Amino acid sequence: MTATTTAPVTGTVNSLTTGRLPKWVPWALLGASWAVFIVIFSFVAAAEGSEFNIAIAIFLGTIVFDVLLYIVALLVEGSRQATNRLVTSLVVTAFIVALLPLISLLFTVVVNGLPRFDIEFFTNSMRNVLGEGGGGLHAIIGTLLITGMATLISVPVGLLTAIYLVEYGRGPLARAITFFVDVMTGIPSIVAGLFAFAFFSLILDNPAIRFGFGGAVALSLLMIPVVVRSSEEMLKLVPNELREASYALGVPKWLTIVKIVIPTSIAGITTGVTLAISRVIGETAPLLIIAGFTTSMNYDLFNNQMMSLPVFLYTQFQNPGVVVQPYLDRSWAAALTLILIVMALNLIARLVAKIFSPKLGR
Repeated sequence: MTATTTAPVTGTVNSLTTGRLPKWVPWALLGASWAVFIVIFSFVAAAEGSEFNIAIAIFLGTIVFDVLLYIVALLVEGSRQATNRLVTSLVVTAFIVALLPLISLLFTVVVNGLPRFDIEFFTNSMRNVLGEGGGGLHAIIGTLLITGMATLISVPVGLLTAIYLVEYGRGPLARAITFFVDVMTGIPSIVAGLFAFAFFSLILDNPAIRFGFGGAVALSLLMIPVVVRSSEEMLKLVPNELREASYALGVPKWLTIVKIVIPTSIAGITTGVTLAISRVIGETAPLLIIAGFTTSMNYDLFNNQMMSLPVFLYTQFQNPGVVVQPYLDRSWAAALTLILIVMALNLIARLVAKIFSPKLGR
């Protein structure tokens, strides 16, 4: 009987699972690269007395991050995984570059708007104010009133038009409505203001008509196409099986639309309405034509001129007094307020969509 020897079992090394970077390393490298370049550019701007450019700092920091991540991955994980991480980081870089204008805009508005973002700005108007002080309360109230009235006009018209196109519309009339909605989507905002001004001037026989309701009508002309298009697409996404199941139970078509179709698509419709509001809340030209501008409070949409935040921003920036800086500070504060209102509207829309969207599963 011969003795057999067994070779010792050696552990196998899986090259696909060894030498892996922790998940936090790329984020740490990115944050460190940004922090270094932000500090460097801050010192340079302070030394030269120039303005700090956050967009260039973030861009250069991202480029350095790509190089550092490739080198670290090459040393730890090997060339194959390093190449994979390099390509991934380049995709992230492209995304960050696309966001740089937004980052620069927000940074500039926040930095310049904070000096006058105080209680006085939100509690006072510009009545009898020629220099420092004053606020934009009259413009904030005007924006909320005009935009709210425009929403009340646009949402029912736009939603009913979308329901007709999806559920009832067939033939030449539906095609004509779709064509004109597409045309209205691209009209310049100043044309809407001129139309509202001409319309009310002829109806009321007043060639110098200026009032808030006219501004709401002008903004509704810009909102309706967006509401129609967004609502139409959301209604088309509702499965036909839901409609057919409702019809099979003997439910009439109008009740199916009210109880099945609209609740199913309410999340997308809410998002579309918010998008339409964001589209028009910053319009200046139509409101400058038909709503006018004033330094006093005005709560009546149907009488006298009414100030809005975009017009307030424009007039403060375009027509400063002898001391320019207070006017610029108020204009930046108005811009920051406008951005915060749009952000609040988007958050509210997401909350409403989350609450009222149909619940799937048990």
